[in-house]
Amino acid sequence: MSNDLSLLMEENLAQVWSQRDAFARLQSIRSIYTVDSALYHVGHKTTGHEAINESVNNVLDNMPSEFSFFKLKPVVINNNMGRLIWGLGPNKESIVATGMDIAVFEDGKIESLYVFLD
Repeated sequence: MSNDLSLLMEENLAQVWSQRDAFARLQSIRSIYTVDSALYHVGHKTTGHEAINESVNNVLDNMPSEFSFFKLKPVVINNNMGRLIWGLGPNKESIVATGMDIAVFEDGKIESLYVFLD
């Protein structure tokens, strides 16, 4: 189960946070997040698939189009929580920002995602 949750966090980084197409991203959100899921940025909370999609879209709209998110360290799973350390940049060798996602899982999906920017 731990490997499945690790893969889920990696899929979230690639298929949600690095996906520029809003329709494709929403389809991924629906498969990765629970129906009543929540996304937390510092000082901000968003609930539900469409709202999460819009929040991610706002983040992506404010960064260069060639930037993506990259996993920098192995995902760590602790019971129903996971941690993923990520970097942002045009490629993994040219990271311009780093951060961390903390996910709370429910029934094999992300119920809550807490995003921290370093």
